[in-house]
Amino acid sequence: EWENTFATWDPQDFCNISRVILPMDAYWSPPIFILERVNGQNSNFENVVVMHNGSFNFTQTFQVTLTCSLMILKFPFDTQTCNLSVASFLYPAVTDLIMRTRRSPAEMMEDSHSYFLTDGEWKFTNLTILEYLEQMNDENFSVVTYMVSMERRPTLYILNLILPTCALYLLDMAVLFGPSSLEEKINLQIAIILGSSMLAVILNDILPTSSNKPPVIGTH
Repeated sequence: EWENTFATWDPQDFCNISRVILPMDAYWSPPIFILERVNGQNSNFENVVVMHNGSFNFTQTFQVTLTCSLMILKFPFDTQTCNLSVASFLYPAVTDLIMRTRRSPAEMMEDSHSYFLTDGEWKFTNLTILEYLEQMNDENFSVVTYMVSMERRPTLYILNLILPTCALYLLDMAVLFGPSSLEEKINLQIAIILGSSMLAVILNDILPTSSNKPPVIGTH
């Protein structure tokens, strides 16, 4: 939402028309970029609402894929924080364009919970908004960053990964100190090693490759 003092009129002079809907290319609009965006798909709605007092309101829904650095040291009990930075590097903030958020983080949290899928792998936990100036080429540009925190739901990994791993370790100890013969112990040890290898392959397929440190569960 922004204002244009050159696009004002008196509704009484135009049949009490106080607002009009125009295509986006009819007037100037701020070019906005998402810094972490890899690809995405915009909606076909390209219209803007113009009020008689020069207020412009533009709403567009789109789906984007963002880059995010993951820390999986505590997998599957990890919490990830990803940034979504909105900026415009064509107009300096000192003279031309300053971006501000309309709603508080608490209000956006409430809306985000209503849109976020509750039965997925991730649980939406927190949203933080930062407004700051980014310096580039000796000029400052306005940037708004949304820090989204999500907590992984570990139930599936506990049932399919952690509990079988613990069962294999307990079986290994029972075989080691049990009264079985040497040949039976060797056969059981080979079976345990094969089971551990299969769990390691499953863990390797599950974990993302964008983390610098391996998880604790993968180092034991």
